[in-house]
Amino acid sequence: MIERLRRAFNAAWTPAQYESYKARLAEATGATIHFRVCETPVFLPAELRDAMLKGAFELFDRLLAPAALERSKAAVPPEFAVPGGDEGHPLFAVVDFAIASEAGRVVPRLIELQGFPSLFGFQLVQGRLCREMMTDEPLEFLLSGLDEASYLRIVGEAITGGVPVENVVLLDLEPEKQGTYPDFTATEKLFGVRSVCPTKVEKRGRELWYERDGRKTRILRIYNRMIVDELVDKGTELPFRLTDDLDVQWAGHPNWFFRWSKHALPELRHPLVPESRLLSELDGVPDDLERYVLKPLFSFSGSGVNVDPTPADLAAVPAAERSRTLLMRKVDYAPVIEAPDGARSRVEVRVMCVWRDGRPLPVTLLARLSQGKMMGVKFNRDKTWVGSTSCLSPRD
Repeated sequence: MIERLRRAFNAAWTPAQYESYKARLAEATGATIHFRVCETPVFLPAELRDAMLKGAFELFDRLLAPAALERSKAAVPPEFAVPGGDEGHPLFAVVDFAIASEAGRVVPRLIELQGFPSLFGFQLVQGRLCREMMTDEPLEFLLSGLDEASYLRIVGEAITGGVPVENVVLLDLEPEKQGTYPDFTATEKLFGVRSVCPTKVEKRGRELWYERDGRKTRILRIYNRMIVDELVDKGTELPFRLTDDLDVQWAGHPNWFFRWSKHALPELRHPLVPESRLLSELDGVPDDLERYVLKPLFSFSGSGVNVDPTPADLAAVPAAERSRTLLMRKVDYAPVIEAPDGARSRVEVRVMCVWRDGRPLPVTLLARLSQGKMMGVKFNRDKTWVGSTSCLSPRD
């Protein structure tokens, strides 16, 4: 999107450089990367970056209003309501913006938000390697004036909360099988926190324990990466219940996965937020249904999204699921990234924040490129100039 940088990058790009970049990324994270890594960074103009940051802060202000916080409690299913989580805000917050085209201008438009951690380990490594592709340019992938040392300190403090790293675990179901596993291995390399499957955890009264280097070690803090939908879909039985009153700290608390989510979108009034309605509150099928997308509230990575719903699709959603399903007006993504072969990719950018000193602190950006209808790294893998990458902006 910065034309001078795009032309220079495309002119110098070679397949051999791309293969070298992927190999260095896998080596730096310590894991095989099974999702598609994009060939290019996103060259993000400062004014567009700042429009997304400004929009994110304004959305957070609305979500933090007392009435909105109270309303968000209804998003937590009783069967997954973990005790605690009353601190008034999530520890981690992310906001996904489509780079859209409206009236001939490139603008951000909200797609998703979550009170849930993202790829804070992987993205530091990927951002560093993306910046190394442009050594002659003063470009930055971190935000809020951070350098790598301060990023590691701030994110590390959020994850560990001052607890010794051996007593902190990154918890997710079968970590080695997750697409996000390279982030888990990067998290261990950068912060010393290991990924653990909850089925391997032992419950002793209110305490949780795991095995580390051959000895039983108590868990005092959980860096929570579990998606409860996956637990339900797989029918996984855990040695403890999430609703148990456990003697552990949460980083961040699981309830915020639900409270700050697509559940909030119908009540958000902001120029960057597309019109959204829960199916349970829908009076009838919109005449322009082709301009809407159907989404489960709590899915991840595009799971269950229907980009071309029909009236029959809406009618088929069971009554019990209609309050957990969103009809959202489509966003016209702008094909702003030109590939060397002339194809053009669309972009989605995630603003990644950590709560610090009483406010959300943006720390870095994550980007996804696509040439199809879906934006996640699981889709259109047969294309080039698509997949996971970082954003580089002029240093200021």
